[in-house]
Amino acid sequence: MRLELKEITKRFPGVLANDRISISVDRGEVLGLLGENGAGKTTLMNILSGIYRPDSGEILIGGTVRNFHDPHQAIDAGIGMVHQHFQLVPVFDVVESVALGAETVTGWLGTFGRAAARRRVVELSEQHGLDVDPDAKIEDLPVGVRQRVEILKALYRKSDILVLDEPSAVLTPAETLDLFKIIRGLTAGGTSVIFITHKLGEVLEVADRITVLRRGTVAGTVKPADTSREELATLMVGRDVELLVSKGAAKPAGVVLSVKDVLVMDDRLQMAVKGVSLEVRAGEIVAVAGVHGNGQTELVEAIVGLRTIDSGEIVIAGENVVHASPRRVADLGVAHIPEDRMRDGLIAGMTVEENYILDSYHRAPHSSHGWLHAREVAAAAEQGVRDFHIQTPSIGTIASSLSGGNQQKVVVAREFSRPVKLVVAAQPTRGLDVGSIEYIHTRLVEQRDAGAAILIVSTELDEVLAVADRIAVMFDGRIAGILEGASATREAVGILMGGGV
Repeated sequence: MRLELKEITKRFPGVLANDRISISVDRGEVLGLLGENGAGKTTLMNILSGIYRPDSGEILIGGTVRNFHDPHQAIDAGIGMVHQHFQLVPVFDVVESVALGAETVTGWLGTFGRAAARRRVVELSEQHGLDVDPDAKIEDLPVGVRQRVEILKALYRKSDILVLDEPSAVLTPAETLDLFKIIRGLTAGGTSVIFITHKLGEVLEVADRITVLRRGTVAGTVKPADTSREELATLMVGRDVELLVSKGAAKPAGVVLSVKDVLVMDDRLQMAVKGVSLEVRAGEIVAVAGVHGNGQTELVEAIVGLRTIDSGEIVIAGENVVHASPRRVADLGVAHIPEDRMRDGLIAGMTVEENYILDSYHRAPHSSHGWLHAREVAAAAEQGVRDFHIQTPSIGTIASSLSGGNQQKVVVAREFSRPVKLVVAAQPTRGLDVGSIEYIHTRLVEQRDAGAAILIVSTELDEVLAVADRIAVMFDGRIAGILEGASATREAVGILMGGGV
C-alpha cells in the first residue's frame, strides 16, 4: 500500500518544523529518512502517527486522503510506530506487552484472552523471524529483543506501514545486523518501512531510497547505489563534513586516572566490574569499547563518584577518590559527559542558562555567600552558547525543547567551561547526527591536545577506532585486552568484544 505525505507543514512557536515536506514510500519498500537532529524527522513522523496534526498538507494511503486526530486512528489505518525509547512495561511479559491496548476478552467477566493472544504472538514471531520468547519478562530481555517486541506490537495491530525511529541507537553491531534481516523479511512480505536514522552506513545498507531532510525541508531523495556517505553528509548538513577525525599523534604525559583492581556492584547487587585496572595519561584518549551491559556504566559511575566501589582503588590527579562525592571529583578538574544526557546530564525543565551552571553555581564568579550573581551567570551562559554554537532561541529556553545535538552541546559546554584535567565521556555521540558528531569529536581532541586525559566509553566501533589513541575492550566486567589505536582493526576489537582473545 503506497503512502504519500504531500506538502506537510507544521509550525510551533518560533519554529517552522516542517516546511512543505513531500515524501512517499511504496509497498514493500524501505525509505531511509535521514537528517540532523532538529531537521524535522520526528515531527513529520508524529504527524503520520496521529500525535500531531499538520497545519497544512495531506496524508494519502492507497490514494485515499486520511486525517488522523489521534494515534488510534493512525494505528487503525495500518501505521505502526517503533519509538527510539521503547514503550514497554518492564514487569509485563511479552504477550501482555504486545497485546496491551489491543486486548481481546473472553467470558462474561471480560477476561483477557491470553491463550489466543499468545498463539498470535508466536505465529507473528515465527513468520517474521523475530525469535522472541512469548512468556519472558520485558525487564529480563536484552535491548535488541525488546525492540523485536515493539515490532511485534505493531504487527499485532496489523500495521502495513512500519516507522522505525532511530532503531539502532541502542543496539550492538550484531543486533543491528539482526534488525536488518528482520526488515528485509518484513518488506518481502509487503510491509513498507520508514527507517529514521542519522547513521550514514546503515541507511546505505538497508534502504531502497533515501530522503534527506535539512532544516525542515527536503534536501534531496537519492538511491543508495547513486550516492556516498560524503554526499549524504553534505545533504544533511549543507556543507562538507569531515567524517574522519582530524587529529595528530598523542603526546601522553603523566598518569591522571589510575584504576586498580576495582570491583563494582550493579543495581541488582551483582558484580558488574570484576577487578578492572586501567590508566589514562594526560594528552591521550583511551576508549573503552564493548557491548552495552558489560560493566562500562558502573565503571564510569564509580570513577565520577556516583557509585560506591566494593574494593580497589581509584586515583585522580594524585588523590584517592574512592569515598569522594561527585562534587569533590568535579572540583579535581573532572568533566563528566553522561551516557543519558536527559536523565543525568541535564534537568529537562530548567533553562539553558540554569543547566550551564549546574556544577559551578556554588563558586565564584557565579555566586558568593549563597547568592547567585545573575549578570555573571547570564554572561557565562551566553559565552558558552557562542563558543559551542548551541542553536537555541535564548539562554532562557527550556533544555527539553532543544534538539538532541544541542542538548549534548549544552552538556559539553558546561563541562568544558572550567579547567579540565580528566574528561570522562560515556557514549558522547549517542543519537547525534554527523555534524554534531564531528563537533563533539573535535572538542574532545582539543581537550586532549590541551593536556587533558580523555576516557571515552562507547559501543560505536567507528567512534572508538576514529578517536582512540588506546582501546581497552570490556567483556563480562573485565578488560579483555588493550590495543593501540593506530593499529587496531574492527575485527580485532570485535573479537575481544565477544570474549575472544
